[in-house]
Amino acid sequence: MNIFSSINELSLLKEPLVLVGGTFDGVHLGHQALICRAQEEAQKYGGRVVVMTFDQHPAAFLRPEQAPKVLSSTSQKIELIEKLGVRELLLLPFNATLAATTATQFIHQIVKAAPSLKAICVGANWAFGQGGKGNVTLLGQLGEKHHFSVITMDPVLIGNEVVSSTRIRSLIATGDLKNATACLGYRYTLSGSVIHGAGLAKGLGFPTANLMVDQMQLPPNGVYLTKALVHGSLYHAGVNIGFRPTIYWINNKITVEAHLLDFTGDLYGKEMRLEFISFIREEITFMSIEDLRVQINKDLQTAKTLLLAEPL
Repeated sequence: MNIFSSINELSLLKEPLVLVGGTFDGVHLGHQALICRAQEEAQKYGGRVVVMTFDQHPAAFLRPEQAPKVLSSTSQKIELIEKLGVRELLLLPFNATLAATTATQFIHQIVKAAPSLKAICVGANWAFGQGGKGNVTLLGQLGEKHHFSVITMDPVLIGNEVVSSTRIRSLIATGDLKNATACLGYRYTLSGSVIHGAGLAKGLGFPTANLMVDQMQLPPNGVYLTKALVHGSLYHAGVNIGFRPTIYWINNKITVEAHLLDFTGDLYGKEMRLEFISFIREEITFMSIEDLRVQINKDLQTAKTLLLAEPL
């Protein structure tokens, strides 16, 4: 995939272009349908699709204290988009300069860099430009002026419910991973770097990899069976999400710890992805460390039973 970081780089593409824009957090079924529609349009012109998105959620820059947790890391988002057959990605840094660019200025920059632009494909509620003041009505007016068409799509529905990143966050936060998977089109996957922990799990005989996932949406606290992808290899893993109340009776920081089955080695500094398969149990406060050790053994036996229906 060719990844561009500035609008000016669109000038490198001489073929007819169809631009598809959005935040694409999670690259869910709605996003997938939008990209597919853009690909259909590009075929009419014998051209190519350019997906335009950002290196971070705009709210993370504009309102960091109110920013939603994300459904995909930037690297995940890139891979998910690439799997849809996209070969050009415009990954714009969302910074003060971009935030101050008006909607009209933003489109003018695109048109200037890409005179072969044939269409812009966006969701019906797409907002762009300074303060999000640009909308599809303005986009249509600019399209008429600059001779590109505007293609909008209504949201994808599952049942009577709209598929959206906001809805999927809510489903994950409440533990409804089945419906989150239905909206995403794939199992929800956490991504983060393996960092050093206190080493207490190792002392219990169950070494874990601690993940830094501060910006990602977490399911409810508890124990899960997952698939762990790390350093190009796939493992099954038992994952604990929570405050570890048995060890830290006062702890206001949620941790994500993964115990990889049938693995030995050093994972520090590597990126790990955890694909959620099954919920095992809620977080529990135990009376002793020994009770905790016994329960972890039970959790691992439960995980191994579940694995009979879930090969790697």
